[in-house]
Amino acid sequence: MHRFDMSSSSPLRSLGAAFVLCVMVSACRDKSGTTVKPAGSGGSGGFAIQVVAVPVRQEPVIESVGLVGSVAANEFVEIKAESDGTVQEIAFSEGKRVEKGALLVLLDETKAQASLGEAEATHRLSVTKHERSQQMLKERLISQQEYDQAIATLSMSEATIAMRQRSLRDMRVLAPFTGLTGARQISPGQVISRNTLLTSLVDLDTVKIEVSIPERYLSEVKPGLVLDFKVAAFPSEVFHGEVYFISPQLDATTRTALVKAKVANPLQKLRGGMFARMDLSLRLRDSALVIPEPALVNSGDNVSVFVIDSNQRAEARPIRVGLRLAGKAEVTQGLSAGEKVIVEGVQKLAPGTPVKLAPAAAAAAYQGQ
Repeated sequence: MHRFDMSSSSPLRSLGAAFVLCVMVSACRDKSGTTVKPAGSGGSGGFAIQVVAVPVRQEPVIESVGLVGSVAANEFVEIKAESDGTVQEIAFSEGKRVEKGALLVLLDETKAQASLGEAEATHRLSVTKHERSQQMLKERLISQQEYDQAIATLSMSEATIAMRQRSLRDMRVLAPFTGLTGARQISPGQVISRNTLLTSLVDLDTVKIEVSIPERYLSEVKPGLVLDFKVAAFPSEVFHGEVYFISPQLDATTRTALVKAKVANPLQKLRGGMFARMDLSLRLRDSALVIPEPALVNSGDNVSVFVIDSNQRAEARPIRVGLRLAGKAEVTQGLSAGEKVIVEGVQKLAPGTPVKLAPAAAAAAYQGQ
């Protein structure tokens, strides 16, 4: 048997070593003959990671604030008599509409009419005495002082008549404005005092929305601002009110200001005391830089994003975030409009990593935010 010597001095061993080296070099080249470096090596020829990126947009920033207010009637009053008396007639029906000046309750007028008749009789006597005193003064039969007393008596009688006429009118309780009557609190024949509640009257043709606005949003609330709100009784319907009042004084405890808005209520669906839930949309800045929220990389209190630079590499950029809105964030420092920020594939990146853009359809969802 013959043995081949594969020692270093053997020509066959030298040939084998050369073959192995050739195979290794060939394995490290691509088809074009360019040497391929491993991914993450940072070289210009490294494997590019596919990412989704969108440009930094410039748009208005609108913040929506959830608030709870209450519905109040345009006018509401408790109806009471101005005099004591006995209820003679109740002229209204509960929950029905009455016009301004309509009779609601009539009290017994007998005593008031008698008092007025007495005052009128006294007045007639005073007129007669005055006329007689005037003639007697011309004839110098009475002094000027006696004549002045006659004039004073006449004036007093006239004032007494006016007061008794008012007392008679007070026996008739009238509606102070047009509205809906409340529940009846009295019965015919009942003796009442001026503090007795007879009924209530409410005007619902227009209602008010009263809501407390935090101090930080007051600069954006102006008269004429439209508030959209809902109430539990009509959950699928949106009502609209126009701001007409902003309190000049803030509540010292809550640091909020009372804001009122008027709401047309022709069908009278809204009632006083209802809760009004609203989203107050405030236009804070007309031109702000905005990016999708998934682009943010949070590290403690610091926030950064990955930007694609001119060499198609990922560049880590620290930024300052303003308002965080639904699905997006306002950037106040660190970015310029038009720069492309990476929103998908961030977890695979390191500063300087080569990147390539995914098809445009992948970024469509972020462009619409």
